[in-house]
Amino acid sequence: MKAAIIGCGYVGSCVAQRWRAQGLAVLATTTRTERVSELMNVADQVEVVRGTDAEQLRSLLSDRQIVLLCVGSKRGANYADTYLGTAKTLAQVLPSTTVQQLIYTSTYSVYGQHHGAWVTEDAPAVPATDNGRIIVATEQTLLETMTPQRQICILRLGGIYGPGRTLEKIYSRAAGATRPGKGNEGSNWVHLHDIVGAIDWVRQHRLSGLYNLVQDEILTVRELIDTVCQRYHLDPVQWDETQPSDRPYNIRVSNAKLKGTGYQFVHPTFWP
Repeated sequence: MKAAIIGCGYVGSCVAQRWRAQGLAVLATTTRTERVSELMNVADQVEVVRGTDAEQLRSLLSDRQIVLLCVGSKRGANYADTYLGTAKTLAQVLPSTTVQQLIYTSTYSVYGQHHGAWVTEDAPAVPATDNGRIIVATEQTLLETMTPQRQICILRLGGIYGPGRTLEKIYSRAAGATRPGKGNEGSNWVHLHDIVGAIDWVRQHRLSGLYNLVQDEILTVRELIDTVCQRYHLDPVQWDETQPSDRPYNIRVSNAKLKGTGYQFVHPTFWP
């Protein structure tokens, strides 16, 4: 079995390690030449390619059965090119490849503002930002490439934490600061280990369609930040309730559909 990982960063590198250990032949792509030697430690083949290069993508995917798309937009990069441009290019080249399954790591932010309500995959995507609208278009473009021979699965991820991206590190920048609002928005997160685990679960069970990928425990932003500051002895964050929150959406995301397939979270909560 041959797999390609388009955008082999924090998540993609870990998936590459797992798949390679399972005996899959893994091709990793990057847009940065300086990352080639690093990625050779986790993949069998590494290529420098942009997602909008149709000729190169067609060649690289010609004999692959599985594609994981987990590109990320670097600072200063064109958001539409990185996400929607790559999806449109894939839609163009997939019919001339052997790809049987494509998995895309999207984001729960596509749901938009739900004022704290719980949402499932059946909720309409009404993103609150231009970037969110680009991601919705990216999802739709990929889903339209589904055929009886090719499964497309979209995983809508929560905020990512894990090794190298600990909650302590993420929120240390907020320590001692004053934040606007009450901090009562839902805080939807998922651990790296569960992202990798769920991606592999999707591959093995050939799941298709939309799935939310967030852990069970959803604290409010305030509860999470206050707990992190207490646990790691950081200066407490103050909340200015006279000011409006700067978060564009408030939502609590259900992971029931994914768990209904039998997937068991390694990190259902922030702390054991």
